[in-house]
Amino acid sequence: MTRIRITRAAAAAVLACSLALPAGVATAAAGPDTTAPSATAQSQSQPVRAAALPAPTGPYAVGSSVVPLVDRSRTDPWVPTADGRALMVTLHYPAARSGGGKPAPYATREEARLLAAQLGPGVSGDLLARTRTHSRTDVRPAPGRRPLVLLSPGFGVSRWTLTHLAEDLASRGYVVASVDHAYESYGISLPGGRTLTCVACTALDEGGVHAGVVTATRAADMRYVLDRLTGPRPAWRYADVIDASRVGMAGHSIGGASAATAMVADPRVDAGVNMDGAFWEELPAEGLRGRPFMMLGTHDETHLPGGTDTSWDRTWTALDGWKRWITVAGSEHFTFSDGPVIARHFGLPQSPLPTDRAVAVTRTYVAAFFDRHLRGLPRPVLDGPSPENPEVHFQRP
Repeated sequence: MTRIRITRAAAAAVLACSLALPAGVATAAAGPDTTAPSATAQSQSQPVRAAALPAPTGPYAVGSSVVPLVDRSRTDPWVPTADGRALMVTLHYPAARSGGGKPAPYATREEARLLAAQLGPGVSGDLLARTRTHSRTDVRPAPGRRPLVLLSPGFGVSRWTLTHLAEDLASRGYVVASVDHAYESYGISLPGGRTLTCVACTALDEGGVHAGVVTATRAADMRYVLDRLTGPRPAWRYADVIDASRVGMAGHSIGGASAATAMVADPRVDAGVNMDGAFWEELPAEGLRGRPFMMLGTHDETHLPGGTDTSWDRTWTALDGWKRWITVAGSEHFTFSDGPVIARHFGLPQSPLPTDRAVAVTRTYVAAFFDRHLRGLPRPVLDGPSPENPEVHFQRP
């Protein structure tokens, strides 16, 4: 996927910490990329049908609910005059049966239009919004109590860019809460038709705000989401299926860094995964108090040991529980999201790792991690290299 056009400070941060979408623009800044389709060629080859996300691999059908939340106990750090801190949450969960309900939308047209504008003239916001999902809206959940996984997206993008992973985890028996954080995305649609844009993007650039404000704010966001999903008056009608004693968090880019920050701030988060994000805050002396954490990233000069993102080496040393540092050959920053599916459909430049393998590797290792640490299931794929996943490398055992 082409790198989103971002502000100067965020672009510089990407070199060290992977704050934004990867690929073509960085190359274009140095000179013309003769291997990538031109904007004209992309426009001429615009697909006429919407993409479809890969089908989930678990035994359950998948339901989906959207829950808007507003935390009025806090001032929004990006727009202090806002009426509290607004969050949009999509719940994916195991459904009682397939069928029923309406197909869940991928994104609103305005959200997709704003992101598509960053990806170039070859991407139609209307088609992007109509990407086909594999979940049904507000259908009845399957019986039983389920572990909860919180998902946080990368900086500038929305929660729906993690949909293939959310649907797959739900099909395997998890409730998944994907969270959009106010003013940190190119577009977040709220009830009533209002859309929030990325005020934080400007704050990090022109305002000189440190990205640690993002991770700390997201940790507070997740605390509030947990309160509203598992508290005495839950915001979601099916919240009784959540087992509040088994909670994990994963995120992409700065959302992955936020998983560690959330674990430091909230002991209810039992396990965390950082998918290719730099850590903006140092872990405390006590680490994560023995809780498990996995770093899943690119197999390159950024996230190999001794790489340009030095925060991975520092955090690895500070992690005091079960831990893994896994890199994926041929991947790029947005490999660990819906990015490869979008790039393939719209003819954007892609990483060497094929789309189907990007999806399979991300799903396999994230699900295995939560299976092991939230459900107590043996998952040998986490023990070391396997011939089924030759792209996957284990660092610093």
